Amino acid sequence: MAKPRVLLADDHSLVLEGFRRILEDQCELIGMVEDGRALLEAARRVLPDMVILDISMPLLNGIDAATQLKKTQPSVKVIFVTMHSDADYVRSAFEAGASGYLLKRSAVDELEQAIRTVWAGHTYITPLIAKDLLDVLLSNRPRQPQQKKALTFRQREVLQLLAEGQTMKDIALRLKISSRTVEFHKAQIMEQLELRTTAELIKYALTHGILASS
Repeated sequence: MAKPRVLLADDHSLVLEGFRRILEDQCELIGMVEDGRALLEAARRVLPDMVILDISMPLLNGIDAATQLKKTQPSVKVIFVTMHSDADYVRSAFEAGASGYLLKRSAVDELEQAIRTVWAGHTYITPLIAKDLLDVLLSNRPRQPQQKKALTFRQREVLQLLAEGQTMKDIALRLKISSRTVEFHKAQIMEQLELRTTAELIKYALTHGILASS
């Protein structure tokens, strides 16, 4: 079986280098990027077979990046390697199109197996969280915390950039929209999520994996 062509995405250069060393014999590494937007741009250029990414990344988080990637390249295999062990994150990752999910603390031991499993057409979930995830699914526990109404992709883009401290003008230039449109999205986000301050907005983004914690 041919080696998968893999694109890596993580906002820590040491993590990327560690993954590169683990995988260089098993995969054809065709790129390494450090944020979600760079991931989408690189994927358009190099057309990877597989993407290995984190959830918490700057400019565009991994969940939203994977969602957009699968719309344009539905055959690409997606594996999340993250610090987030909560079942809601796992569920969001698979809803975004993931085929694999493992934790950074076990990546050295599990990443090669995860790639082999996913490349063979199967799903891989780290044993560290598989039981907890099964318990949640069997109990039909609702998502926590719930939100009044799901944000659109554009709203999530604006939310992340606002939480990262970017100005209205910077966001407008990055998203190729007007500053007035950014202001409109911010107002809608604050109303939908019942937020009143920028501090609450940042806390929400951190709690929901939209904003990197470091």
